[in-house]
Amino acid sequence: MVNSIKYACAAVALTVAGTAVQAANIVEIAASDGRFETLVAAVTAADLAGTLSGPGPFTVFAPVDDAFAALPEGTVETLLKPENKGKLTDVLLYHVDDRKLTSSDLPYRSIPIKPILASNRLCVTASSGGVTIADGTGEMANVVIADIMADNGVIHVVDKVLLPVDRPKCH
Repeated sequence: MVNSIKYACAAVALTVAGTAVQAANIVEIAASDGRFETLVAAVTAADLAGTLSGPGPFTVFAPVDDAFAALPEGTVETLLKPENKGKLTDVLLYHVDDRKLTSSDLPYRSIPIKPILASNRLCVTASSGGVTIADGTGEMANVVIADIMADNGVIHVVDKVLLPVDRPKCH
């Protein structure tokens, strides 16, 4: 299923002789990038592909496949089961903000970010060393690639799946 989504959404942003051709949305970019197969499968299972393909704007903190693989054994498989769609949706929406936040929009300090999963917060810290994100577990994710621009927002690639447990302290 992931491969069919990947090929169906393989649109990319191109510039031809200075003229922009239709840019890709967040889902199309993730589906065409081999590092996000688990994320794309999860977005599809949660029925969020249509939402994240919509006009936005969105900021997505997108975990790579290795981040999903680092979760305790069986976690991804359990979340992908139809009876766990609500939990999966909560986890995914914890990675999405309803604004377009590029790395240059982040001040050099810690700030709380309210993801679409409104009952929780993230703490994003920008510094000369990069951008980190504290989730509800208190653990930190690193933004390993910032500012992948989509026509409906921006993707920041992270090395950890963010988990909505408690609100992190944001200093």
